[in-house]
Amino acid sequence: MSAETTPRLSQGLDYYKATMGQLEFLKHPTAEVTFELKNRAERLLSEFVTAEELQERLETLRGGWAPEELAYLAGLQNQDGTAQFTPEYLDYLADSELPPVTVGYDERGDIAVEATGPWPLVTFWETVVMSELNELYFENKLAAEGRSLEDLYAEGDRRLSAKIELLKSRPDIRFADFGTRRRFSYGWQKHVVGRLAAELPDNFVGTSNVYLAYELGLRPIGTFAHELPMVYSALEDGMGGDPLDGHNRVLRDWEDVYRGDLSTALTDTFTSEFFFADMTPEQADTWKSLRHDSGDPFDFGEQVIDFYEAHGIDPKQKSIVFSDGLDLDMIVRLADRFKGRIGVTFGWGTTLTNDLGLNANNFVMKATHADGRTTVKLSDNEGKHTGDTETIARYQELVRRHVGQAACRAEMVAV
Repeated sequence: MSAETTPRLSQGLDYYKATMGQLEFLKHPTAEVTFELKNRAERLLSEFVTAEELQERLETLRGGWAPEELAYLAGLQNQDGTAQFTPEYLDYLADSELPPVTVGYDERGDIAVEATGPWPLVTFWETVVMSELNELYFENKLAAEGRSLEDLYAEGDRRLSAKIELLKSRPDIRFADFGTRRRFSYGWQKHVVGRLAAELPDNFVGTSNVYLAYELGLRPIGTFAHELPMVYSALEDGMGGDPLDGHNRVLRDWEDVYRGDLSTALTDTFTSEFFFADMTPEQADTWKSLRHDSGDPFDFGEQVIDFYEAHGIDPKQKSIVFSDGLDLDMIVRLADRFKGRIGVTFGWGTTLTNDLGLNANNFVMKATHADGRTTVKLSDNEGKHTGDTETIARYQELVRRHVGQAACRAEMVAV
């Protein structure tokens, strides 16, 4: 469970960073995007981390992708046997370092992180900053409190063993590791994933962590995150268009690049209500699954089933990926609720890779500006909205207008 002696960029990367990065490189290579850290908790990260030590740690990763990491990406294939990543994109990664990242303090005295640069490169800082900050925080916390890492790992293994024993009796529950961003450490995540792969072959489908997928021979899991529609919409806004037109453009561009592979759509960037109003019947038919990441998951599942049935689509031919703050109890309850009604898988994060008896942190690293325009996220949980107050209000009005127009069109078709 010891950390790797040489830090590697991909140890802190979720696979969706690479898949999104390719689309960004192909469609918007010169867009300039800013990412910023936001701590959602009252507890200050600076209690156990200094800006100077985090800056130093991140600087070791600015060199970008190592040759063996790019060789791994080059070997990944689509279902039709073609390469998932183009040579042009991989050459771009090989020739590029990450944009500068600045670590300092905010008005509360808490850690502040910001990075601005070409979208296909600055995107990688999101999960790298989060995973490295978490690891440094817990390293320093244990040292400051004189706690035993051996005892902590023993408690973590006890909790992990209990999860594994329960899941052995539930081969119907299939899940992936989504725990890179909020893990305790890379070494602990590797230990967890190794045990899951060895002991739960019927349940465990892969990991979002690029380096662990490479190192352990597992399936890399990931498609796209809120970042894509947020930035697309800001770019559309900057060109004088309706920002929300950027949402469906993401779906169309994704289909153009991946040709039916990686077809799991995230629904809650501008509320799921808007998503279901914006997704066309053709897209509903061709996209294989939808990902839930905010709001009540049971209500969402029923909404998805109703959506498919309204379009004459058998829900049992589709899937939902639940990924919002899951614990094992919620996973079991969701699996039982929707068994036989629609396919269900789970993206399991914090309580899988950071369940050792310590309180987990709650921070995000989000794209906040694109070519000078503010980005917005309208979550199904209002507490997760991002953007300035004025721009959020403007987007909310646009969402109401789009949803109302979609309802009117549906009524006309029904008549």
